[in-house]
Amino acid sequence: MTALFGSLPLPDLLLLLAALTAAGLVGGLIAGLFGVGGGTVIVPAVFYAFEVLGVGGEGNLHTAIGTSLLTIVATSWRSLKAHRSHGAVDERVLKTWTPWVAAGALVGAAVAGVTSMQGLAIVYGVCLVLVAAQMGLAPERITLRPDLPTGWGRRVTGTAIGGLSAMMGIGGGSFGGMTMILCGRPIHQAVATASGFGLAIGAAATLGFVAFGWDAGGRPPLSLGYVNAPGAVVMALLTTAVAPWGAKLAHSLDRRVLRKAFAVYLLAAAAAVVVKAL
Repeated sequence: MTALFGSLPLPDLLLLLAALTAAGLVGGLIAGLFGVGGGTVIVPAVFYAFEVLGVGGEGNLHTAIGTSLLTIVATSWRSLKAHRSHGAVDERVLKTWTPWVAAGALVGAAVAGVTSMQGLAIVYGVCLVLVAAQMGLAPERITLRPDLPTGWGRRVTGTAIGGLSAMMGIGGGSFGGMTMILCGRPIHQAVATASGFGLAIGAAATLGFVAFGWDAGGRPPLSLGYVNAPGAVVMALLTTAVAPWGAKLAHSLDRRVLRKAFAVYLLAAAAAVVVKAL
């Protein structure tokens, strides 16, 4: 078993697997509770696990993000299927926005591939602060325009959603769902449709992180490009299993208190990743 991670001692290997397991469980729970990508939990947890245990090197943050993106494919597919069964997905929006979101995810993966760990950490931290501000400060129902943009507005916005999400290792819930809500769409429809964005982001960006990180150095063992295969399998199974529990739990807790508490966590996670990377 130790051979899976090269010369990593068995106690450290068990600690790494425990960290991956915990990240998967909490990430799935968070995704179900708040409708945001579990990557906001998975990326910091996996990055710190690699760094503290001395696995990999310069490519650790890239690999944590790429690994998170692969897990998003599984969780978003299951989430989209569940939302479709309730008729909550706006299929027209999903059809017209997905190509641009996917293209943006590829662009984001390409940019991440040529960005240093320190630079990527700064992008990750700044974007996580924006998500935290939206979660903890902005009212849940505030609109900036009556409906979603079309034409070039859709192209630019969709590409930005995909690109930023790919560079952070998160699904479509954070930026995609927020965009739909700000454009007057009901929150349940926004969360449901954004899960489809997450599927496009995860699939396209994962391919990009594999391709652009194929020959990169400083990656943990058993990584395909910037995607760590064992970590992705462990967390995909766990996040997919736990996400429905989070969705059920959300209906029995004070959502406003939870959002503010999670925003504080996001600020701490952003600071921790930036400080560790720098």
